[in-house]
Amino acid sequence: MLPYAAYLRVYEPLTAFAPQDQVSWARYAESRTRPRRAGALEVEHGESLRRLMCVPPVPAPEEESPNAYLRRVEEMLYVCPWQSRLRSWLAFTSFRGSLPIRLADRFVPDKIAEQTADDFDRFKRYEHSLRTHIRTSTWHVPTPWFVPFDSAERWLVLGSEAVGEGAVPTTTAPPRNMLYVTSMAQARRRVARALVTIRRHVGQVAALSDVEDVGRWLEEFHPHSLVELDYGGLVHLMDDNTLQGDQSVAEVATALTSLDNGQEELAFAMYQRVILRWRSIKALERAN
Repeated sequence: MLPYAAYLRVYEPLTAFAPQDQVSWARYAESRTRPRRAGALEVEHGESLRRLMCVPPVPAPEEESPNAYLRRVEEMLYVCPWQSRLRSWLAFTSFRGSLPIRLADRFVPDKIAEQTADDFDRFKRYEHSLRTHIRTSTWHVPTPWFVPFDSAERWLVLGSEAVGEGAVPTTTAPPRNMLYVTSMAQARRRVARALVTIRRHVGQVAALSDVEDVGRWLEEFHPHSLVELDYGGLVHLMDDNTLQGDQSVAEVATALTSLDNGQEELAFAMYQRVILRWRSIKALERAN
């Protein structure tokens, strides 16, 4: 079973990587044994689940993952490395910091936690960048993640049927999925416009900082990258009608445009529609 999580990913062009990495990723793309897109999420989830089911648990893999998500546009190869070890370190650090020490020790023994922290510290001494190509959100899609996209960029697959303006036949699409893909230039432009609107009309620090965080993250990558919002395992919490009716990207865009046009009531209605939709889905985390 796939995890109930959504993913925001950046695919950089092969030429953005160091020469030795370009060779490795080009060879990886030609490999017949690499995880294909249709089952990659399940493979990634299975690896993390096996680590956590160990006794004692293994918070982070001993070596960095050799895998990546790939996209091809015409002759250009785009690469989104999994970075499972780095992402696990960052997630574990955040998890430990959010709990009292005694409670955290019940999940991971103190000795294992200290070793994991020491390994991460050694990594940071030699690697100055903690940039990850993938962001993960469990049980919901954060509202700022919708900002970089346009409704015409939606790709929806229900069973074997593809729906949407961007829908084209493919042998790599999973049997059920919803995602958006756009260029880095478009993503940055939309985030920049959203920030201007929020500063001018909203002024709420939380709303501003969340969108700013997405914008800063996007600025860390090659300007010719691709940006992808993948609903991931969340599609298994939503029936076909709910998925087809999910227009969160369009509703966020309408809310921002309405603010600029002085249509505050429409802006509020669109924003509330998105908030309530995802609040109801996130509530399933506590359902039994």
